[in-house]
Amino acid sequence: MVSRVAIVCLLGAALAVSACDKGSGDDGQAAGNATAAASADEVPATAAARPDKVDRSHKGEAAPDAGFATLAGAPTTLAQLGGGKPLLVNLWATWCAPCVKEMPTLDAAAGALAGKVRVVAVSQDMEPAKAKDFLKARGFARLEPFLDEKLALSTAYGANLPTTILYDAAGKEIWRVTGDLDWTGAQAKALLAEAG
Repeated sequence: MVSRVAIVCLLGAALAVSACDKGSGDDGQAAGNATAAASADEVPATAAARPDKVDRSHKGEAAPDAGFATLAGAPTTLAQLGGGKPLLVNLWATWCAPCVKEMPTLDAAAGALAGKVRVVAVSQDMEPAKAKDFLKARGFARLEPFLDEKLALSTAYGANLPTTILYDAAGKEIWRVTGDLDWTGAQAKALLAEAG
């Protein structure tokens, strides 16, 4: 009986100490609050990608072996997609405003890179139907879409969305960009030229 009381007291104390930011006086996590300031590792949806958001600290690393799926549900990995060509991997979700913002320019870049760099967009939506409906409604013609409802890639990368990673023809990372970017702009063209 004493051990049950002790357990209940410990659980109660843990909950009280770890309570979400209720006592902070602000809006807490402010779900849906578009005016909330971005944290240090995020780029606001209205900002252009900054040069410091190009991360080269993983240069030379192989792609994670995390599994995800084609739109038809067939399992695959980044290593299977590379096929001896450079690979541009975009992690996105339908609920991510910066992701949605950059998708048309990413689709245009995929057209410009056709035959040179394979461009894949891996949805991090936990409900694949939402991603499929989004893609169908937008009619992106050149992006190769995939589904990662278990968030295996974003977990493996420790990534915020959107994150875009460029791999060389040998499957080694060149750089990654966190935040949205105009993939048809001068900065993106210079970055994509590094694919070789």
